[in-house]
Amino acid sequence: MMEVSPSENVSLREFGCEQTLLSRPDGSASFVQGDTSVMAGVYGPAEVKVSKEIYDRATLEVLVYPKVGLPGVRERSQEQCVRETCEASLLLSLHPRSSLTLILQVLHDAGSLLSCCLNAACMALMDAGLSMSCLFCGVTCAISTEGEIITDPTAAQEKESRALMTFAIDSKEHRVMMSSTRGSFSVQELQQCIAISQKASEKIFQFYRDSVRRRYSKNL
Repeated sequence: MMEVSPSENVSLREFGCEQTLLSRPDGSASFVQGDTSVMAGVYGPAEVKVSKEIYDRATLEVLVYPKVGLPGVRERSQEQCVRETCEASLLLSLHPRSSLTLILQVLHDAGSLLSCCLNAACMALMDAGLSMSCLFCGVTCAISTEGEIITDPTAAQEKESRALMTFAIDSKEHRVMMSSTRGSFSVQELQQCIAISQKASEKIFQFYRDSVRRRYSKNL
């Protein structure tokens, strides 16, 4: 893992999470990062259409719905990023010839939406009790026109940045499971953003642990 200098900004907005919000899905969670909010629901394992059936593992479908209007190209791109990350962490071979559906509803987009979707998805999968090889989290980095790296940027910071990157980081070895980038940046800047995201992921995984601990301490 590349070292992060103390001067690098790894500050994150405040997190909030609540699980088992919805009664109909097998698992659900809402995740808040600053003013960005996403609700996730997981259905399955359930019966799958013959046309989508895979003989040795479950079929995972991810659907992202915007706050207003119908899903477009942006939502399709987000669906692919979330699906690839979930497929890398879920033990889909335990449920052959079945389907899993993950629905993400955007409640408010104030920046770093894809990382919030990833975090909501992970918490919902945990709530559904599905077997996973590791947990994952999403971290977004923006590079300003001056070259400053900003973690968990707001919508205004994203708009003013020359590059935007979102990484999915696993909980075991803090490796990059998925990346989504846009804009212009150097190889060194990419490596710095990965290192900062790996450092920031430690805070998110700690939040996961604290959130689940609080939930089950209440139940007990």
